Formats: sequence, C-alpha cells, structure tokens
Amino acid sequence: MNTGWHYGDLWDIAAEVRGEQPALIHGDDRRSWAAFRGRSSRVAASLVAGGAAQGDRIALYLRNRPEYLEGVYATFQAGLTAVNTNHRYRHDELAYLWNNADAVAVVFQGEFTDTVAPLRDRVPTVQRWLWVDDDTEECPAWAEPYEEVAGSGDGGPFVARWGRSGDDIVMIYTGGTTGMPKGVMWRHHDMHRAFSTSGDDDHVDLDRVRERLAGAERGPIGLPASPLMHATGFMFAVSTLTQGGTVVTMPGRSFDPAALLDAVEREGVEAMAIVGDSFARPLLDALDDRAGRRDLSSLAMVVSAGVMWSAETKAGLARHLPDAMLVDLLGSTEAHGLGSSVTAPGADPTTARFRLGHHAMVIDDDDEVVGPGGTGMLAVGGPCPVGYHKDPEKSARTFHTVNGQRVSVPGDWAAVEEDGSITLLGRGSLCINTGGEKVFPEEVEEALETHPSVRDSTVVGVPDRNRGEAVAALVEVVDGAATTADDLIAHVKHRLSGYKAPRHVLFVDDIGRSPNGKADYAGARRRLLDHLASVPT
Repeated sequence: MNTGWHYGDLWDIAAEVRGEQPALIHGDDRRSWAAFRGRSSRVAASLVAGGAAQGDRIALYLRNRPEYLEGVYATFQAGLTAVNTNHRYRHDELAYLWNNADAVAVVFQGEFTDTVAPLRDRVPTVQRWLWVDDDTEECPAWAEPYEEVAGSGDGGPFVARWGRSGDDIVMIYTGGTTGMPKGVMWRHHDMHRAFSTSGDDDHVDLDRVRERLAGAERGPIGLPASPLMHATGFMFAVSTLTQGGTVVTMPGRSFDPAALLDAVEREGVEAMAIVGDSFARPLLDALDDRAGRRDLSSLAMVVSAGVMWSAETKAGLARHLPDAMLVDLLGSTEAHGLGSSVTAPGADPTTARFRLGHHAMVIDDDDEVVGPGGTGMLAVGGPCPVGYHKDPEKSARTFHTVNGQRVSVPGDWAAVEEDGSITLLGRGSLCINTGGEKVFPEEVEEALETHPSVRDSTVVGVPDRNRGEAVAALVEVVDGAATTADDLIAHVKHRLSGYKAPRHVLFVDDIGRSPNGKADYAGARRRLLDHLASVPT
C-alpha cells in the first residue's frame, strides 16, 4: 500500500527513465542516473547491514560534490534520514549537531579528517565513519573508504525490510540567526507537495510521474552555486533531480564566479540557485570582466533565496542575461512559499517587495490576518514541517493555528501594501528598538548597499545610554572605493527616516557571511562592541 509521496520512489523512477543520461556532473566527473542509483543503493544496503534502523540519521560532512547527493539518495532508498553538516563548524558545534541528531554514521571528506579524529569519543552514537577521497588526507585506520562501499557500475534500487513511507523524515538543520542549529523535520509527502513544480497533490500516482518523465527528452540542468548543506542549495538540487534532471556542482573549496560561469556555458546550465548579493555581486563582477565573451544563452532562470537581493545587482545581471528570469524567493527552511518577486526579461528589477505565496498571509499578535495598510508577521499554511527535532517549545512558538489551519511563522515582519503585495521589513528577533522606534536591519542594509562604494553590510543594535539601542553597521566597501561613515549615514538618511540611519559604522575587509550567504548577526554585534569599547569616549 502506498502511504504517500517519497523521494526514494521518485528518484528510482527518474533513474529507470533516464538511464545513461547524466544525473551528476562535477568537473570532469560525470555520473549517469543508472550509476547514481547503483552507487547510492550499495551505500544504502551497507548502512542497513551495518546496523542502521528505520529513520536513523546519517550525517553528511561534505562540500558540494557527487557523494553528497549519493548520500542523500542512499538515505531516501533505505528509509533513513540525512543530516546536513556545516563544513565551517568546529569541534564543539559538530559534536553538538551529531549528538543532537543521534547520528549513527558520518560520511566525511578527506580534508576534514583532522577535525573529525578528536570527536569520535564525543559522539557515542556514531558507529561508522565513511571517508570520501578528495586527494588530501589518507583514509585513517578508524574509517572506511566510501568508494569501497559505493563501488562502481549500475544497479537497481534498494528497499529496506521496513519499506518506505510518506511519513519518513527529511531533516534540514538550520542555524538561523542566533542559537544552536535546529533540525527542521519535513515528512517526505509534505515536502514534495510543498516544493513540487508539477502540481502533485495528495493523490500519489507514480505511473503518472513515470509518464511525465518519459514524455520529456531530458530533465532540467541545474547548478546550485550555494552549498548543498543549506536549504537553498539542497532543495534546488532535490527539485532538479525529482524532475529527472542533471545537477552540476563546482569543484573547489571557495566560490569562484568565473569558473561557475564557465561551467554554465560548458554544460548548458538552464537554472542556477544563489543566495542574494553575496553570490550575485561577485557574479556580476565576473560578467563585467568578460562582457559578451561567454555564451550564457542556455541560462533561463536565476533563483535567489535566503537573504536580500538588491535591485541594483539584479539590474546588472539583467544586462548580461537579458533572456533570463530573475526569481527572488521569500521563505525559510521551515516556511516555504511565503512569497516571490519575479523579474521577467525586460522588466525593471525591484527588491524587498513580494507577492504573497498561495498559502501565505500576514498575521498580527493575535493570529488574525492583517489587511492592506497593516504590519505583522509572515505566515504560510499548506504542507508544513512536522516541527523541530527534540524541541517542542520552539515548535509550539513557530507553528500556529490560524482560522483552523496550521501555519508556519518563522519570524519575518512585513507591511501589507494597498495592492496586496508585501514589503519585507526583517526578522523580528533582530529588530532594533532605538528610542522607542523599531528598525529592521534588512531595510538599513538595503539602503546602505545602494551606495556605489558599498559591497556588503550587516546592521545590528548596540547598547546606547539615551536610546536603549543604537543602529550600528559593519560595512565592506568595493575594492578601491573611498567613502566615509558620514557619507554613508547621510546616504541612508536620504532614503530612510533619520532614526534608521547608523550612528556607528565600522569598515571591515569581510563582513563574515556564512557559506550559505547569511549574515552572522551575533558575530557582527561582537565586532562592533569590541570596536566601540576601544574608541575613546
């Protein structure tokens, strides 16, 4: 009996239909759908034979590479759960994450061997360590070579003795802006319904999926520029593969915009996922450097999610990619489909203003829906996560009931405009209270980043004797640009109310975004406080 949509079933069908067509491309490494399924099924069978039970968590401590998605597919096949691991985490953070997840195995690449080695005694639930060769460190004696497990060649799917269920969990750990990472738990069935591009509803019809895939010569070719360890890159890759497509990942340890654009041209990439200006601005610089010397005509869509994407940067990309649609998605790991802002070819780019998603709304403190002219918190219904792993209190704070419907309320504030669109204000937990006035960091960051000398910024509140809090900004300037704090403050005052302008500006070489492009607000606040403490009063 079919108990709901399951990615294991969907990817097995894709492998059956696509066969020798490419599923994964990583530099010169090309893996067909048949090989993708075969290698993943052998990993799945090995995990189960080694003691992994239904729903057990398998941590993936890898950069963007084929083994990451093979590991995900292996957990889908076996009814297990993959655990994304931020490769910037250090010992305490890794130990916390894997203990919180009760991970029974860790798949890690060679460069992280020295980080993993001293952790083994701190994570007693982990019974197996699978080492992925990346031409750095040798496989330690306490680990198993991943390649010996995955092997080579094609193969059919693996199904564990407990089978698969739409209630199986896909878990994505998210650090948010403060606190330790939390595991957001989605049922396979609900996640597919929420993210499906094919309009699949509650009725599960795998024959229809097979016919749909067989009716197309091939699937889409997508490139997640952002890390697979974060929701934006991960769900983009999952969506591409669920359509029977090809995922292109970039070799290398750091973001190389020129190499990425070369890959778009070489592989005929049709869609790309980025995270706001932290990815878009370097891409724009690389496009400016070689204007007109690449054939990027295949690129039909650039999708951004997670952080603000400025109108100026969008306009720059639109100049170089006149036939591409630029899509700014408003959402989070626990709240998909809050809204979108789509810049069609030839249209003027905008930022911060979005159209509400089909199941989205703005609610007040009493969980009542807010109409035009009002301000409140964004919420979205429809298929939602089950909650946060091992955190019923945060689950209760995030998931509300509005008009009898369960909705996710991730904490973003928005103003409802007269035409029904919304203007994003920012995350409520980061709201700065200065002299009784509310200031949302994102709107100040957006204003700062319209200055031609500003590459990036992070805005936080710092203690102020007279106002309670004062607005303060870390600012990273464009190479070679010259500006002053007074100039930037005046620039913001020209665009926003005076009380929203920073009272303190600290210029830095790098504001310190995480690999997924999100700002480190806690770190920015510490840096600004240290700076202010060193300045004579």
